[in-house]
Amino acid sequence: MGATEGPPATCNWTTAGLVPRLLPWLAILALLALKPNRGWSAWSIWLPLACLAGGCHCLKLVSQGASNALVEGALGLLLEVPVALALGLAALWLLAPYLDCRHRLRAFFGILTVLVAFAVFSFAARVGWGLGAEPIASLLDPRHCAATANAGVMALPFVIPLVLPISGLAAAIVLCGLACRGRHRPFGLYPRFLVSLLAVWVGMSALLYVFWRIAWPGGTEFAPFIPVGLFMAMVTFAILLPFLVLSSACPFFRERLKALLHLKPEGPPAIEAERVEQLDISATAAR
Repeated sequence: MGATEGPPATCNWTTAGLVPRLLPWLAILALLALKPNRGWSAWSIWLPLACLAGGCHCLKLVSQGASNALVEGALGLLLEVPVALALGLAALWLLAPYLDCRHRLRAFFGILTVLVAFAVFSFAARVGWGLGAEPIASLLDPRHCAATANAGVMALPFVIPLVLPISGLAAAIVLCGLACRGRHRPFGLYPRFLVSLLAVWVGMSALLYVFWRIAWPGGTEFAPFIPVGLFMAMVTFAILLPFLVLSSACPFFRERLKALLHLKPEGPPAIEAERVEQLDISATAAR
């Protein structure tokens, strides 16, 4: 066992704070304070968030019975990805009035920027990747630079399952807007989103396959990549589905979805009737 006597070693251990895990939820609360979101209808954005967060929490409780601690930890981290994506989608729905979606390419980069900013921030806060004051202050100490860099490299594999769905969701939203052709069809919106996600993930699978063959010329064929793309399309559609249901049930968020898809907004009936009446009065006066 080695020597049992020697100088004592002091270890400082602190539990993970609750404040970093609350930061994404506080960010959504701050977005609700914006002028376009000042209304009771905007607060219904908590419904899809609670649905997805509760479902992932239940799955995490089930995964705690894994025999391997490493597998249990990896599953716990992967289950944080849907919650981070849900927080990014909630921020996108709340920030829709500030995005210029008239041009498709500009809409794609705007949607992508919002999703990346909020989803990556939410994921980092929920898994505790150095958002506390002490880890940030330790960056100023040269003795901790190597450890910080090593931790960042080890964390990169868990960012990939987050960044790929973000780009897929942004491309699917733009593609679904093109498929709608400027008109809102409530019953046709769900299959259009599903087909758009399938098309995007099949294309991303083909792109990953090309990179795979470049890196390993004697690698596997394209067939194994297809089930992975189909599985990811179904997972991202399941994450997006509560927000689509909210947009169908709530007129407030229905207009937000129309803005993201660049569809024609519906004018309030009273305003439209008043406008038509004023036109009739003007035409009668002109005669």
